[in-house]
Amino acid sequence: MSYTRFLEYLDKDKIRKVDLYDNGMVAIVEAVAPELGNRVQRVRVQLPGLPEELIRKIKAKNVDFAAHIPQEDPGNVVLNIISNLAFPVLLLGGLYFLSRRTIGGPGNPNNPFNFGKSKAKFQMEPNTGVTFNDVAGVDEAKQDFMEVVEFLKRPERFTAVGAKIPKGVLLVGPPGTGKTLLAKAIAGEAGVPFFSISGSEFVEVFVGIGASRVRDLFKKAKENAPCIVFVDEIDAVGRQRGTGIGGGNDEREQTLNQLLTEMDGFEGNTGVIVVAATNRADILDAALLRPGRFDRQVSVDVPDVKGRTEILRVHAGNKKFDGDVSLDVIAMRTPGFSGADLANLLNEAAILAGRRGKTAISAKEIDDSIDRIVAGMEGTTMTDGKTKSLVAYHEVGHAVCGTLTPGHDPVQKVTLIPRGQARGLTWFLPGEDPTLISKQQIFARIVGALGGRAAEEIVFGSPEVTTGAASDLQQVASMAKQMVTVFGMSEIGPWALIDPAVQGGDVILRMMARNSMSEKLAEDIDRSIKAISDKAYEIALGHIRNNRAAIDKIVEVLVEKETMTGDEFRAILSEFTEIPAENKAALSTPTPVGV
Repeated sequence: MSYTRFLEYLDKDKIRKVDLYDNGMVAIVEAVAPELGNRVQRVRVQLPGLPEELIRKIKAKNVDFAAHIPQEDPGNVVLNIISNLAFPVLLLGGLYFLSRRTIGGPGNPNNPFNFGKSKAKFQMEPNTGVTFNDVAGVDEAKQDFMEVVEFLKRPERFTAVGAKIPKGVLLVGPPGTGKTLLAKAIAGEAGVPFFSISGSEFVEVFVGIGASRVRDLFKKAKENAPCIVFVDEIDAVGRQRGTGIGGGNDEREQTLNQLLTEMDGFEGNTGVIVVAATNRADILDAALLRPGRFDRQVSVDVPDVKGRTEILRVHAGNKKFDGDVSLDVIAMRTPGFSGADLANLLNEAAILAGRRGKTAISAKEIDDSIDRIVAGMEGTTMTDGKTKSLVAYHEVGHAVCGTLTPGHDPVQKVTLIPRGQARGLTWFLPGEDPTLISKQQIFARIVGALGGRAAEEIVFGSPEVTTGAASDLQQVASMAKQMVTVFGMSEIGPWALIDPAVQGGDVILRMMARNSMSEKLAEDIDRSIKAISDKAYEIALGHIRNNRAAIDKIVEVLVEKETMTGDEFRAILSEFTEIPAENKAALSTPTPVGV
């Protein structure tokens, strides 16, 4: 029924009942229809709201009317509730899933509820794949650890004579010498539970977390005793307390205090052996180094010739070599190389051989790999004639001055092929490991380093000297300063004018040491350093002036060939002058001097 007709029926008293729905917008009306024989019909009327005039009219006609609240279907109610809660549930579920992926489950030490739990990796039956047969070049250190392993396997042999198991072993040495490799070998040989952790994993931004992790680590270790706990880079947590220099903070000191207590406190750590490694033993706290905590300090130093040969044999096991490759010769040519350096050397040589399409590593790949590791990658060959000639005279100046100065290392080769930042290189090979160096040898190296600048000045004139000698002059300043302040090889006398701990220590300590000197002593040091440099430069100038014909001949050959071996160089030089007997030998280690 239309709204207009509804009003007509209302005026004629034909409406008996009105039921309102949807907030008065819809009405179900009982009306008497005359055209249907006055039968009562139920019809629907769309209302334009409920104006007060309509309500008054309905009341005036005494029509029964009522307003009904809509009753929803129970199914719709459930759907409405689910739709309203769906987004919050999905949001919370997604956050929980991401947190589980990020921090792991309840057993994960990265879980925020497990801040105080140890992050140490635990192996009940270690299978590192490394044994003492894989460790070479550090026989003394290996012997100490073989005793520890023997103690763990057969303790009755030692306890029968009253010996006690060591509580801690500290590995000290430069990077790459095999400290972590030794720890892996111990784990592989001992067959006891093994915990491994880095010193930096103890320290957190929250005070007390590191100490809690130390307690948790040793609690687990005691439950699995006898066992080994390996702490790598222990200097991150074991620095000397109370210095105020180097980033000390309360959290680190609390962690160290807890570590000291666990290693040798009131309760002790029976059956737990702590093996730690560091390359900065000088900054460790004295309480950490005392017997009862670290009973043994094992020095793992850079290997000697014999050790390098043994290390090369280990790393050469899975590589193919030509017949012209001798591991003994490689070992002689690489003094100062650590175990990691030697492994990298053979790997670089294998990569070069593969790149060149060879099926085996030759001596050429070994030589190129040594050059690349020590001096850098090979650059583009020079084409400028003037620059090439200048670099050639510079490098030949190094070679001539070094060869004619008694005590200098022999020349291995002179090359004009750029490597790294150097436009050319002169390689000198010490005949033996440079553990003890004489005053004559250091001074001869200074003369050799100044040979390049001397050649530029004599050949091209003082206005034409270049910046190519910058690195040479830095080496000269360093060696001359060490002669005066460290080795006592000057007119000042046999004094150590700089504390060795200060020399390689913090910048602030070096500044304080300089300020603690008297002005006269500082002037004497500077004067002595300058005197050494001036004397060496005069000798270098003399070598260049006196051997100009030989230098021109050598430069002519070098410019044409670009690389000259030490034997070729000495053969030409000996035609013009006498070479000191101690400088004639050739074979051993590269010490590059470049422009």
